[in-house]
Amino acid sequence: MSVADETGGRAERIRAKAEEMRETAERTSDPQERQRLRDKARRLQERSDQVTTKGDHGTNVL
Repeated sequence: MSVADETGGRAERIRAKAEEMRETAERTSDPQERQRLRDKARRLQERSDQVTTKGDHGTNVL
């Protein structure tokens, strides 16, 4: 497995976790918990973007 494949797989797992958090947030009735989950999902998505960019050796243009 190449480094790019590893990085892509890691980024995909992080994105999946972020999506799961967003879905959980939408089902949560407590407004504070919903916001906490949305914030965590946003941070995970940002992390996924960083992993993807690093995996491309910084060639992604955002």
